[in-house]
Amino acid sequence: MTRPVELFPLFAGLDTLEGVGEKTAKAFAGLGVERPKDLLFLLPHSGVDRARKASVRDVVPPCTVTVEVEVGAHSPPRTKGKPYRVQVRDAALDFTLVFFHARGDFLQRLLPTRQRRLISGKVELFDGVAQMVHPDHVLRPEEAGELPLFEPVYPLTAGVTQKVVAKAVAGALTRAPDLPEWIDGPLLAREGWPSWRAALLAVHGPAGAADLAPTHPARQRLAYDELLAHQLTLALARATLRKQKGVPTVGDGSLRAKVVAGLPYALTGAQARAVAEIAGDMEGPFRMNRLLQGDVGAGKTLVAFLALLIAVEAGGQGVMMAPTEILARQHFAGLEPLAAAAGVRLELLTGRDKGAERAAKLRELAEGRIAVLVGTHAVFQKDVLFHDLRLAVVDEQHRFGVAQRMELGAKGAATDTLVMTATPIPRSLALATYGDMDVSVLDEKPPGRKPIRTALVSTARMEEVVGHLARAVDEGRQAYWVCPLVEESEVLDYASAEARFQHLRAALGDVVGMVHGQMPPAEKDAAMARFVSAETKVLVATTVIEVGVNVPNASIMVIERAETFGLAQLHQLRGRVGRGAAESTCLLMYQAPLSEGGERRLKVLRDTEDGFRIAEEDLAMRGAGDLIGTAQSGLPRFRVADLERQGALMEIAQSDARRLLADDPALDGPRGKAARMLLWLLDQDRAIRLIGVG
Repeated sequence: MTRPVELFPLFAGLDTLEGVGEKTAKAFAGLGVERPKDLLFLLPHSGVDRARKASVRDVVPPCTVTVEVEVGAHSPPRTKGKPYRVQVRDAALDFTLVFFHARGDFLQRLLPTRQRRLISGKVELFDGVAQMVHPDHVLRPEEAGELPLFEPVYPLTAGVTQKVVAKAVAGALTRAPDLPEWIDGPLLAREGWPSWRAALLAVHGPAGAADLAPTHPARQRLAYDELLAHQLTLALARATLRKQKGVPTVGDGSLRAKVVAGLPYALTGAQARAVAEIAGDMEGPFRMNRLLQGDVGAGKTLVAFLALLIAVEAGGQGVMMAPTEILARQHFAGLEPLAAAAGVRLELLTGRDKGAERAAKLRELAEGRIAVLVGTHAVFQKDVLFHDLRLAVVDEQHRFGVAQRMELGAKGAATDTLVMTATPIPRSLALATYGDMDVSVLDEKPPGRKPIRTALVSTARMEEVVGHLARAVDEGRQAYWVCPLVEESEVLDYASAEARFQHLRAALGDVVGMVHGQMPPAEKDAAMARFVSAETKVLVATTVIEVGVNVPNASIMVIERAETFGLAQLHQLRGRVGRGAAESTCLLMYQAPLSEGGERRLKVLRDTEDGFRIAEEDLAMRGAGDLIGTAQSGLPRFRVADLERQGALMEIAQSDARRLLADDPALDGPRGKAARMLLWLLDQDRAIRLIGVG
């Protein structure tokens, strides 16, 4: 499948555009512009009013003004470094044009004395006299039509000026063909959106400031194109997975009933609903690809285990994978009592299993004697064979992007996949990141989870906090003390944690332990184990404890320099306490003075424990790319779409993409062919390869 011919001019080299040489083409890369089509989506961020005025007298400087003038005398500088001045007169006022480092002969040609010129630029008062330094435009009266009444202002990078960008964009626009419509007709009519080409001309030719808003129909349309292409890619990935026949897995409920009967409380409505959704998917003929999204402490692990039991009830096996060994061991410890209640055999496999012990486990796994396996990515290795694997549960998904999910599916087995994430994500982002999956949300807390008291304390009160901690430790309570992130450097993180560890040890004695990212895994596990068994009472840590640690007796969380952490991260850290019977406290220690953003973040956290609300706030404050940490997020980079302001379009795009593929799986119909054009246009080549798959 090759790119359609009509798009060739847009995918040519940038230097094929008039006025763009090799050097300028290189400079454009700083704006992420490599081909003419990238210029189409480089949108102006603001504009300058260039409407004609009769005289500078009609405006209040400093401001931009466009007037026709008669050119008067030139005054070249007498000494080096002084400016070159040109006197001009408009309909009512004399004023001066000022040029620095200009060549006299050039200015004589540009502004010949006694001739009329249209000039546009910023007028300022200097000692009460109006002057314009370096006009943006100088035109002959007959060229006045070349100056737009409202001139778009583009983002710039080193080596590229506004004039160069505007000229290059104009060149790219002449290459934009009329393409067939890929947006659903009724949606287009309902929203009042222009055609693709008309939208491009409108965003690059704004008539006023209102045309630059994300709510403008032309911008909405281009944003929707981007979201639709992205959701089509995800929907194609989903359809490809769905074409892979699953094995219908139907459980009789007997093992699940044993576990539920042994619980000290009933399942929440959200848990029961999620289990039913998962069971429904597992019974179906296609492979399940579901995301289980839950707030801290919403009981995801129990739901995942009940799902694993469906596989066992049906005579198959299940596996739960965690990103780190600490977490795998924790899941194992947490699931052991549940497995015992159900009477099923649970085993742990990590990179540490060696030799005869590992061989014995692998043999029993292959023979089907182990019902549920918990492990790290070690379970991916070639020699790990299951007798009949029906369900894979993957914990903490956002370490995997869509590409890795595709690979997981490509392992060939007809395994159902359930992904768990403890990071509540706003709906628009969940769709951007997990649009290929079906989502179950746990939005209720199980009974018995006590609220956590959250307080803000300045670092100036450090000794007071340490005193409180000493009393709490004497009462038999346990605490985490999380050290600040130091300039993204593990070595410095370690140094700051080490210093705090020594300080607390001096104050509290040898009940203080430490874990940090630089430790060998075995030492890290040992330090955690000492804390779990309450041998150490205070655990000093860098953020390695963020995900999934479970120590019910720990009821105090101190986060030092809390203002340096993101909201989602603070929410995750706070969720490490409040898991036992004791009243729990989270102290957010900040260094005064707080920035406005820092204060807003800490207050949101103090005022609510609802992870979804916190995530929405986080999105509003930081923007989508930062929210999931772009480096590992798998989050697409949108050029036009703004997920904070246009998030609602994402849901429309998802249902539209899924419907289009349901009606026309090969994208062969008129709208399907147009949609292929959109995928080529927006570089979704991976999606195009998937159209023919299956």
